[in-house]
Amino acid sequence: MNDLDFDNAQQFSKVLEAVLLAAAKPLSIERIAELFDENTRPSASQIKAGLEQLANDIGQRSYQLKEVASGFRLQVRSEYATWVARLWEERPQRYSRAMLETLALIAYRQPITRGEIEDVRGVAVSTQIIKTLLEREWIRVVGYKDVPGKPAMLATTKVFLDYFNLRGLNELPNLSALKELQSASDELAAPVTTMPAQAGISVEPDQPEHSAEQVSFSSLLAELDSMEHDLTTDFNDPAIIAENDVDGTAGTETKLQTEPKG
Repeated sequence: MNDLDFDNAQQFSKVLEAVLLAAAKPLSIERIAELFDENTRPSASQIKAGLEQLANDIGQRSYQLKEVASGFRLQVRSEYATWVARLWEERPQRYSRAMLETLALIAYRQPITRGEIEDVRGVAVSTQIIKTLLEREWIRVVGYKDVPGKPAMLATTKVFLDYFNLRGLNELPNLSALKELQSASDELAAPVTTMPAQAGISVEPDQPEHSAEQVSFSSLLAELDSMEHDLTTDFNDPAIIAENDVDGTAGTETKLQTEPKG
């Protein structure tokens, strides 16, 4: 297709669909542009128009175009995840109450130290929990607090946002709405799964996008809510830091209003 017309959204969307199907991770607008010759690259507006056309074209298909923190990807719609999940033999990951509480506190109060997490939870945080979250690349150390001992400050990452289908921290569910959420057991067993690559494209089976345990952050919080009704959630988030690996831009400060748990 040497005569590709980037202004022809219908034609360009087919190329974008092929690229996203073969990609093992989300692609940003900038990364998509780099796939074309330097002298004949599409503009950001042309790429966005092509993506919009693609989203419309597959509106009735079993997979959808999803924008997350790192870019765009094609993934199976959640209503079909029950069957798709059976492609993987391992059981869906079950998250401990301690890990759920720790992850929720980091997400909503970041940057936060381990000691501050322990103050809220009222118990010590296992080193293994922090290690696991770091290994999953869901959290990272963003600095050290200027107090005796210089404790590390923890915050979430783009990998965390991508995994839970979030474009930014502002899309985190409202904690005050947790009481209205149903038990997450069914959703944990029926994850959202990313579209696998087409034949001839080598993709590692253990890529995060293909994990059979992928769930929404809402479901994790709902499960936490069902396990522990006395968790303190009436806190403020004084300094949410938006993850940005390119320029390190800090996010807008946000104050979370929550209702006490009954």
